[in-house]
Amino acid sequence: MTDKTSRSRTILVVGGGISGITAAVEAAEAGHDVVLIEKTPTLGGRVARMNRYFPKLCHPTCGLEINYQRIKKSSRIKVFTMSSVAAVKGGPGGYTVTVKTQPRYVKPSCTACGDCAAAATSEVANHHNYGMDKVKSAHLPHTMAFPMRYVIDGSVVGTPEGAAIQAACKIGAVDLDEKESSFELEVGAVVWATGWRPYPASNLTMYRYDDLPDVITNVEMERLASPDGPTGGKIVRPSDHAAPKTVALIQCAGSRDLNHLPYCSRVCCLASLKHAAYVREQMADAQVDIYYIDLRAHDKLESFVQRLKRDPQVGFVKSKPARIEPSGAGGGAVVCGENTLTREVYAKNYDLVVLATGMQPSVIEGDMPAMDKDLDAYGFIFPEGEAISAGVASGPLDVSMSVQSATAAALKAIRVASV
Repeated sequence: MTDKTSRSRTILVVGGGISGITAAVEAAEAGHDVVLIEKTPTLGGRVARMNRYFPKLCHPTCGLEINYQRIKKSSRIKVFTMSSVAAVKGGPGGYTVTVKTQPRYVKPSCTACGDCAAAATSEVANHHNYGMDKVKSAHLPHTMAFPMRYVIDGSVVGTPEGAAIQAACKIGAVDLDEKESSFELEVGAVVWATGWRPYPASNLTMYRYDDLPDVITNVEMERLASPDGPTGGKIVRPSDHAAPKTVALIQCAGSRDLNHLPYCSRVCCLASLKHAAYVREQMADAQVDIYYIDLRAHDKLESFVQRLKRDPQVGFVKSKPARIEPSGAGGGAVVCGENTLTREVYAKNYDLVVLATGMQPSVIEGDMPAMDKDLDAYGFIFPEGEAISAGVASGPLDVSMSVQSATAAALKAIRVASV
């Protein structure tokens, strides 16, 4: 047991998505100092990359901006982006945590004026849009970034382009000499809000994600529909940027499959239904078919399922497609399989196919050795273990459930840090 004299009341929250933000503000407003670290340049996580989210189909600005204001107004919260946990020692009440920070090459004094981006000439993959387009090597991560601060890709360091970017900043906020650094924290409790990552569609070789440009994933579909996405919110097929007239939404793409993710990812059914609604809102004559094993909608969201079922241009096919094939000239793809209700064998052509890939934990065994004993067979954190988890770090959850989980995690952390 840690000696009481060495105990800290500070709480560390690892992960700056909706769960980590919620845990941080709840703990801070209850009177604890909080350090919030996030490995990417901005807070918001996966929610910031959505078009809308349940239960009210809000835009991410709705929930995130309120919490950003809570962070800004709190003197108890310190935020470190581009940062991750390198090591953890000690135990409840007396953790020593080593935090590693990657160079951003832009100081906190940045005013987001955009002069650095104007001077940049090269482009890099746009992380926020899952690599569906490119951004300048000096760029603002996205339109609602918090902190509202540019980031510079390391590829320009030591190049004439880098020198031009640095010279363009009138207030000297560009620092291309910045190096990776680390620091230690003494904290009483750690909340792991490390979130999730999409199951790699490339592993589903029968669905030809790597071969066919008009086969995309659910997270990519979310960005296509978003006003700040790669197409300005227009749902188009990648091969020729034409509006799709026929769309297939394939659920359980990698989930509930012993060869991939053996568990249900909870959110995929409703996400596919949401994507069907996106398509129907934009294209009055589009036909959308949803391929499903069974439809799972929790709580009051069953009403959303019934709303889509009443739409004559949304079809439901009880089937897990066997494969996807090229459609020949003109783009699109052919979905092949058997309807398990009618026994019909189908091979149907679509302009766009969306794979509802599942959720897997961001932290996998070996990433953080101190946590390995608290991970279940799937890599999620045991709620009964020593590690305190928030949101999807503990298992597949939707946004509202993640917020509830994060509030509970804050309470657990307060109790641990206060004993």
